Parts: sequence; C-alpha cells; structure tokens
Amino acid sequence: MPMKNVANQPQAVWEALKAGNERFVSAQLERPNQDVIRRAELRAGQNPRAVVLSCSDSRVPVELIFDVGLGDLFVVRTAGEILDPAVLASIEYAIKSLGVELVVVMGHESCGAVAATNEALTGGKIPNGLERILIEKVAPSILEARARGMNTLPAYERQHVIEIVEQIKHRLSALQTRIDDGRCGIVGLRYLLSTGQTQLVTADGVE
Repeated sequence: MPMKNVANQPQAVWEALKAGNERFVSAQLERPNQDVIRRAELRAGQNPRAVVLSCSDSRVPVELIFDVGLGDLFVVRTAGEILDPAVLASIEYAIKSLGVELVVVMGHESCGAVAATNEALTGGKIPNGLERILIEKVAPSILEARARGMNTLPAYERQHVIEIVEQIKHRLSALQTRIDDGRCGIVGLRYLLSTGQTQLVTADGVE
C-alpha cells in the first residue's frame, strides 16, 4: 500500500514501514509513488508520513530499505546518525510543520563512526580536523554501553541508537507532547547490512 494511503496513526505508519522492509528483504519490491503522476502531485507540496534520522553510510539507502517513494519520508542523514542543532531543527520541522506521525532513528551494522569511536576510546587514536566531532558525539553512547557491561560493536551500535532516541525525546518537547496524546511515535532501529532487515531497538508511542 502506498504510504499516502496509510491511516493517519503512528502505529499504521510503523506497520507500513515494517511491511516495506519485509518486501525489500524478500526482493518483492513494489516501488510505489515513483511515477510521473506522483512527481506532478508533489509540485503542490509534501506530506511525508515519517521523519528518518539515518547514518550517511552509502550502504544504508533509506527509501529503498523501506520500499517507499517520492514524498513518503523526510530523511535527515549524518555520519553515525549524530545530532546537532540543525539536525534537531530539521526533525522538529518535520514534526511541527509537516505533521509526521513517526520519528525513526536508524543505526546500522558495521557502523564506521561507532567503530572509529571505539578505537579512539581504546587506543587513544583520535582523527584530526572536523572528523573529531564524530568521535565526541558517539563516545558517550559507547561509554554508557561499557558502564552497562557491554563490550561488542553490535551492542555499542544498539546503545547509540537508544541514546539518540532519548536525546531527541528530551530536547524536542513537541515530540513528547505528540507521543503523549497519540499523534506521533518514535522508534530506534538497527539495519543489518547482511540481511537487509531492520531490527527494533526501542520504541515509544508504537509497538
């Protein structure tokens, strides 16, 4: 079902994304909303159903992973799905001005930012230049994971997704208000490069 036909409910949007990912995994893609008619429709404006904060990794093509089309998702991508004021402003815009029903934070298997941060924390090897910011942003997640007894990269990747979700909820009051009254939900996912599946890590407002 095209996303534009999905009910205006966070759970319905989440179910549609899960179904799209299942089609991607099984190579039964529908490739909806990618034709000339859809392009013409979108000239009048956009009505995405979810905002997705994803890693910029070239192996994580968001719209393909969920088998959606033009105008279906409002996508923000940064290395390591890290947050800064511009990213938070973009997510807030999607929530308040575009009325998305779901916020998605998607990390992934074999994340270079998480691996580099782990190496920096373990061996003190910190990149020069602005790449250092990535290490500084991801480090708290790994330190929290270690404090909880975790010591593997997959565990660090999952914890980083949890930390980003919690930061978004804490820093965007508009989101928490909409979660409380049922207008919006948030999920944290970890995408598996090896299978194409998205693993649910954490959720609020949807199941």
